[in-house]
Amino acid sequence: MQSKAQIDQVLRQKCEAKEIPGVVAVAATGSEVIYQGAFGKRDLSKDDPMTADSVFWIASMTKAITCAAGMQLVEQGKLSLDEPIGKLLPDLASPQVLEGFDAKGEPKLRPAKNPITLRHLMTHTAGYCYDVWNADMGKYQDKTGTPNIFSCLNAALKGPIMSDPGTRWEYGINIDFVGKAVEAASGQRLDAYLRDYMFAPLGMNDTGFKITDSQRQRLVGMHARGEDGSLASIPFELEQNPEFHMGGGGLYSTAADYIKFTQMILNKGKGNGNQLLKPETVALMGQNHIGDLTIGKMPTMAPMYTNDVDLYPDMVKKWGLSFLINTAKTPEGRSPGSLAWAGLANTYFWIDPARNVAGVILMQLLPFVDAKCLEAFAGFERGIYAGLDAGSGQRAA
Repeated sequence: MQSKAQIDQVLRQKCEAKEIPGVVAVAATGSEVIYQGAFGKRDLSKDDPMTADSVFWIASMTKAITCAAGMQLVEQGKLSLDEPIGKLLPDLASPQVLEGFDAKGEPKLRPAKNPITLRHLMTHTAGYCYDVWNADMGKYQDKTGTPNIFSCLNAALKGPIMSDPGTRWEYGINIDFVGKAVEAASGQRLDAYLRDYMFAPLGMNDTGFKITDSQRQRLVGMHARGEDGSLASIPFELEQNPEFHMGGGGLYSTAADYIKFTQMILNKGKGNGNQLLKPETVALMGQNHIGDLTIGKMPTMAPMYTNDVDLYPDMVKKWGLSFLINTAKTPEGRSPGSLAWAGLANTYFWIDPARNVAGVILMQLLPFVDAKCLEAFAGFERGIYAGLDAGSGQRAA
């Protein structure tokens, strides 16, 4: 029981000290939940305590789910990892690379040297970026009136790429195109496809792009960290009637739902009694798909939304379909070859196949990679591995 008490203490202390507003954390093996805790408040401007079934915007934790859906269609031969995706998505048939701006501030574009593939999109090597980490994109949007991706307008997907496909890793709007590919290959809108082939089979009944009435009762408020470290509640909600569903960041979910997705990955594609992916597909998703390319630092261009992102700066990091892969053991105890990612409002998950354990920790504040949130995450993860190492992992719940 030691590790549960230890984790509870770390998370409770962070909330009581108002270092974070509130948090829900869940960890599981392939077969059972071994830790669950909820602390603090859903919204600092209200009295409601955080509960295990609280609903969060999980942002880029959406990406792994969208890619898993894409891989179902790859298995069926409806999508191909390496054919030019422009055959299916005409908007991607002749990508333009942004080479900078001329003396008048007009964008300088040239045709890309090679076609974009689904593998490029799933691995963030297609050349697409996010404006919060790329100043040129912000400049391009201002100059051309191209909307930001969070508008959920199709026009937001019309921008250029920043490098030739396959030549470098840059985090960006790639997975929104994977969502478009899922729609084109399946003939269903992304929300319907994910509901029918991912959420319903896994029993993820609290996950979706549209906030239901029942979820709204349990919705966690967004918060912003001020320069003095203080937290304030801020209005935030994704477009509820979007032109396109953001496969790269549009989902709302709960920790209990998301852990089911991670358990499906641990169980080689099986979850809730249903085989969603073949074991060999899940194995493929967990391998390095960027070759010699590496994941570097992502310096912020929008400090309100994100800090500089530099996870495990001393370690070589790779990318799968679509997960961050650590190549060495982390200080918290995560095995080499584990899978992970995060969401902009400080939501995080990891999946460690070698130790048969996964964890999800959800908070709701900006900017991303907040130091106090990372401390809470590290304390949670360390506690889970301490419990496994002590052999009490099975009894931690």
